[in-house]
Amino acid sequence: LWEAIFTAVRITGDGKAVERWQAHLKLLEERKDKLNALHFASLHYRNSLGTDLTIRLPETHIWAAGNGVTQSGQPFIANMPTEEIFTAPLREGVDGVVAASLPLCHDGNIIDKFSFVVRKGKIVEARAEVGEETLKAAITVDEGASYFGEVALVPYDSPISNQKILYYNTLFDENASCHLAFGEAYNECVEGGQDMDKEALKALGLNDSITHVDFMVGTADLSIVGTTHDGREVPVFVNGNFAL
Repeated sequence: LWEAIFTAVRITGDGKAVERWQAHLKLLEERKDKLNALHFASLHYRNSLGTDLTIRLPETHIWAAGNGVTQSGQPFIANMPTEEIFTAPLREGVDGVVAASLPLCHDGNIIDKFSFVVRKGKIVEARAEVGEETLKAAITVDEGASYFGEVALVPYDSPISNQKILYYNTLFDENASCHLAFGEAYNECVEGGQDMDKEALKALGLNDSITHVDFMVGTADLSIVGTTHDGREVPVFVNGNFAL
């Protein structure tokens, strides 16, 4: 287990883990900057599992990476591993079908082979071959639990994904796959959001909930196409990996 964890967090015993992480964080920053510069109006997901989902983004959305800086200026990484670049979707701007690509461990229960039908942001249908009742309970803990709060981009080709190990810990497993989250949106995902109250964030289109549950949707054939505000279509993911 520890050997697998070390591999996932880029530790190989050669004393170069810090250098490796600095290079990795630089790559995440470069991808984040490209996404922010493109300022997409929407993203369209498709793959062979049946996912066909359009996600509109708030006008003032910001993409963030897994590293951050404290108010005192200290850089830090909250989660290791971290492979994601993430933002918040527009609360009522998600439409289509999305299928999970990996099992979800939620409150000690396994939910597997599940999918959602989404209309105007709201999950209107939830199906699972395993754990369907647990899934339905999770998306009904409050009104916001049936809407989405996060869209995260993660390459299919990464140290944790390539192990093909499920750790049954979502903060670890989410780094193996593009993922979405139903529930609360992060205030850092809109301009000036960290200084806003909940009502101001809602006005910008962010979801509010007492829960935030990530689930994986990335596959080796995942396609994500971004549409800019002037109607230009840009491939973001081709065959499961970044195309930018």
